[in-house]
Amino acid sequence: MENSGTQTEVATLGGGCFWCTEAIYQMLPGVKSVTSGYAGGTTENPTYKQVCSGKTGHAEVVQVEFDPQRIAYEKILKTFWEVHDPTTLNRQGNDVGTQYRSIILYNSEAQRLAAERSKAEAQKRFRAPIVTEIVPLKKFYKAEGYHQDYYRSNPNQPYCRSVIQPKVEKFQHELATGT
Repeated sequence: MENSGTQTEVATLGGGCFWCTEAIYQMLPGVKSVTSGYAGGTTENPTYKQVCSGKTGHAEVVQVEFDPQRIAYEKILKTFWEVHDPTTLNRQGNDVGTQYRSIILYNSEAQRLAAERSKAEAQKRFRAPIVTEIVPLKKFYKAEGYHQDYYRSNPNQPYCRSVIQPKVEKFQHELATGT
């Protein structure tokens, strides 16, 4: 992790499988680190198996540490709306369950307001209503080690090749062309 002496901020978001979300945010200039984990539920120190049961209330999320002098929280949010479907309740593609819900967990009033503004702006681009939850972050639980840096560590794994790689390639194109 680079250490330029600047203050960093943290955004916590969930838009389906955290492996997919992690891979996208790792590509953004100004992002210092991305950690996969669980948040939004009630079970303390949940395991992946528990979260997958749907009984913990947690969603698969990523915690994005970023340099606000290089990338604004608003850009983190704009990316969030672009890389998943916020209109599908408790699902992204074939990943189904409350753990895959669309969620923004804020840690300040400024983040809450920015999230609400960006949601209203994003709604203009979707026909169906956005179902994304915007809730305060109570606690973030880091996922097990094998979930961290998953796509980079397992690029040939079938899920990575069929689900994550197309998203990454599309996002790389968007970054390169500025669209």
